[in-house]
Amino acid sequence: MDPASPPEQLSVVNEQALNSWGRSESAAVSLRRFLCYGSETATYSTKECALGVENALGLMQLIEGTRGVEVVDEIRRFNLEGRAVRPNPSLFALAVCSQHADCRTRQASIRALKDLCRTPAQLFTFVQYKKELRQGSGMWGRALRRAVADWYNSQDGMSLARTVTKCKHRAGWSHQDLLRLSHMKPTDDAVAVVCKYITKGWKGVQEAYADRENSEEVQKVFVYLEAVEKAKRCTDEQELIHLIEEQRLEKEQILSSHLRSKEVWKALLKEMPIAVLLKHLGKLTANKVLAAGSADVAAVCERIQDESALRKAKTHPFNILVASENYKRGHGKRSKLRWDPDRDIVQALDCAFSRSISTVEATGKRFLVAVDVSSSLSSVTHGSSISSVAAAAAMCLVIAQTEPDAQIVVFSEGSVRPCAVSSDITFMQIAAQLIQKTGLFSKLIVCGLIASSLSVADPEDRGMLDICGLDSQAVDVIRNFALDVI
Repeated sequence: MDPASPPEQLSVVNEQALNSWGRSESAAVSLRRFLCYGSETATYSTKECALGVENALGLMQLIEGTRGVEVVDEIRRFNLEGRAVRPNPSLFALAVCSQHADCRTRQASIRALKDLCRTPAQLFTFVQYKKELRQGSGMWGRALRRAVADWYNSQDGMSLARTVTKCKHRAGWSHQDLLRLSHMKPTDDAVAVVCKYITKGWKGVQEAYADRENSEEVQKVFVYLEAVEKAKRCTDEQELIHLIEEQRLEKEQILSSHLRSKEVWKALLKEMPIAVLLKHLGKLTANKVLAAGSADVAAVCERIQDESALRKAKTHPFNILVASENYKRGHGKRSKLRWDPDRDIVQALDCAFSRSISTVEATGKRFLVAVDVSSSLSSVTHGSSISSVAAAAAMCLVIAQTEPDAQIVVFSEGSVRPCAVSSDITFMQIAAQLIQKTGLFSKLIVCGLIASSLSVADPEDRGMLDICGLDSQAVDVIRNFALDVI
C-alpha cells in the first residue's frame, strides 16, 4: 500500500497479508520491533528503512482488530521507557493511529502527542507523516489544531524561546506554519512573546513589548530573544562572547562565520552538550581551540569523565568509543581536517568509556558472546567508522561488566576457546586478546540434506558454499572447495 494513501484506504488492509501474521500476539511482537527500530522483521540494520503502511502490517492488524487504543498505549509506553532506538517509527505509527476511522484511536493518539513529540524536530516529523498519509488534504482538524497549540502552550516562555531558536524548521515545516495552521492562541504572556517572535519577527516583538511594563518572566524572554538577534548581527567578538555566556546561547544559534573564532568556540564549550562536544573534539584540536596543556583541555577532560553528566546525557559507551576512535585517527573521515591527538583528551576518552559502562542498565539475563576470530578483525564496522575488533571488544566488555551471568568465547576452524574478561580488564587489553586469536581463514558450507534450494551463501563470497542434497560427487565438491579449487 502506498504510504501516501488517502484516509479511507488506511482502514482497508489486504486480508491475505494480515492472515500471514497469524495470531495477534505475533502482530504485537511485530509492532514492538517496528517501534524499536523501524522494521517488523527480525533483522536490525544500521541503515534506516523507509517507513510506510505496507511495512507496518502488524500495526495495522492490531488497529483493525479494534485494539487501536492499546496500540497507542504501547507506542507511548515504549517511548517513555526508552525502548525505541529510533524516534521516527513511533511518530509514524502515531500518525497512522491518528488517521484511523475509529474515533477512540484518533483521540488517544492526539493525547499521546505531547509525550512523543518532546522536540520541535519530532513535532515537525509527526505533522509531515500526517500530511503524507492524508495527501495534504483535510489533516488540520480541530483535534490536531488543539494538540499543536497545547504543545506550545504547555512550555514556559524561556524553554519555548530556547527550543524554537535552536530548531526553526524540519521536514518541510516551520514554527510559523504550525502556529498559523493550528490557530494557536497563547495562554501565557511569556509564551505570547515567543509566538509574536515566530510570526512577526524581532521587529514585531520590539513594537509590542519594548515600551511596555512587562512582568519579570516576559522581560527575561524579551532579553533572551534580543540576545539571539544581536548574536546574528554582532561584529564585535567580545560582545558576542558576552552574549553567549550571559544567555547560554548554543552553537545552533550562532552564525557559521562566527565559528571561525577560537574565543567564540571557547565560550560555547562551557555549556556545550556532551554529545556535541564529542563530535567536535577533532575540529577543536585542529583549530587550536584545545591547545595541549591548556585550561580548556583540562576543563573538557573533566566534563567528559564526569559520570553523573554522562548518565544525565544518556551517553552510551559505544558513542564514546566511536568518538574516541575517530579522535585517535587524527583526521576526518571525509574532510581534509587533520590534527595531532592530545594525550590528555585520549586518556579522558578512555576513562569516559570505562565510566559510561556503569550507566548501562543490566537485563539480568544469561549471555554467551561468541566472537569469530577466524579472519581479520581490521575491517570497518558497517554503520560506523571503527574497526570490527574495536566494536567486538566494546560489546564483550560492556556485556561482561554489566550482566551478572555472561561468558565470552572466541571461535575459529571448529575450535571454541574462552576469553577471560575480568571486572578490571581494560578495553585495550580485551582488544589485544581478540587480535592475538585472529588470522585463521575459514570457510562455510551449508548442506541441506532434503532441500531443493538454498540461498544462505553469498555468490560473491568464495568462502561460502550451499549444497542441496548429498551424493558422492558432493564430497568431491566439498574437497575442491576446501582446497580453494572452486
